[in-house]
Amino acid sequence: MGSELEKLKDIVDRSDNIVFFGGAGVSTESGIPDFRSTDGLYHQQYEYPPETILSHTFYRQKPGEFFRFYRDKMLAPGAKPNAAHKKLAQWEKEGKLKAVITQNIDGLHQAAGSRKVLELHGSVLRNYCEKCGKFHDAHFMLESKGVPCCACGGRVKPDVVLYEESLDTDVMREAVSFISQADVLIVGGKIGRAHV
Repeated sequence: MGSELEKLKDIVDRSDNIVFFGGAGVSTESGIPDFRSTDGLYHQQYEYPPETILSHTFYRQKPGEFFRFYRDKMLAPGAKPNAAHKKLAQWEKEGKLKAVITQNIDGLHQAAGSRKVLELHGSVLRNYCEKCGKFHDAHFMLESKGVPCCACGGRVKPDVVLYEESLDTDVMREAVSFISQADVLIVGGKIGRAHV
């Protein structure tokens, strides 16, 4: 594995136009579960599988169950950026990394100092009222009970892409643009027990 890391270091040292594309494996070191590992969301004991609970249909039909799962498994207020998040932020500060494109919804890239982060699936740090549009933070969601409601009476929805919902076309377009212009694309996540 040492030679692989040396190759990566050499590539990074010689480039100033890197884009990083990552997923759940980047945040597992921070204590945030992925979907498929032993402790992942697919191995939790809920009445419904996660892909059902995290669907738009389920959100509409069983909001109480949706928000119970959301508070239990999707919000991680104690999570801190790990070495991977910090290294990416360092590369951006050094002018090497142009963007982080992430499927994660945890905000840890920004917490580590990354500024150009394209969140394909949104963020649990942003939640909005479906009636008046007012935004609420993750603390509001954690402190709320049952189905969270805004002062106006509207339901507060996490600003995350649920199954059956479309990705934001502007974010996708920008991500494709960064990737197509990159000299180096690093894809990171979890492969078995090894982290890339």
